[in-house]
Amino acid sequence: MDKSIFRDVSYGMYVVTTQNAGCIINTMTQITSENPIISISLNKNNYTNEQIKKEKKFAVSIISEKTNPNLISVFGFSSSKENNKFENFEYEEINNIKVLKKQTIGYLICEVVDIIDCETHDIFLGRVIDAKKENDNIPMTYKYYHEVVKGKAPKNAPTYIEEKVEDDVYVCDVCGYQHKGEVPEGFICPICGVDHTHFKKK
Repeated sequence: MDKSIFRDVSYGMYVVTTQNAGCIINTMTQITSENPIISISLNKNNYTNEQIKKEKKFAVSIISEKTNPNLISVFGFSSSKENNKFENFEYEEINNIKVLKKQTIGYLICEVVDIIDCETHDIFLGRVIDAKKENDNIPMTYKYYHEVVKGKAPKNAPTYIEEKVEDDVYVCDVCGYQHKGEVPEGFICPICGVDHTHFKKK
């Protein structure tokens, strides 16, 4: 099966947050217009998944092409269980949810109406109870993230594909970023921000 075809499906980039957790996703869809309902997909291993089930609500903020890539690094490649992802980002509490407003295009606040088990992932159906557009920046697509930002998909992402590694390449063990040649001391991964000790020759 050629799984690379999935990268030609249209995806956006979003940060999903609760009171105490958050992560990056690329699967969010509007299901209904009247009394709007959206769907999001999260890996069952994500701490954010656990917190949404506990709190029964979540926020989705839309990432733009102007969003600081560090936001994607922090919320995409570390766990809220061990890290306070919000500490270096400005947020506002709305309906007891931490919402990243200034770094994104806008947000939707949702109450969970159903959860669908999809083996490795859960699909959350959320009724939108509040929403606001913050600016007119261009939404970041998953294609833009891969081709312009040169970002990688974490292993928990539904679109993760293990990529072939060339000779004399060192690979970040957190995000999969590939660095040609030996990694110098003090080098910082441009995708997830870890230091040179996380690079292994493949």
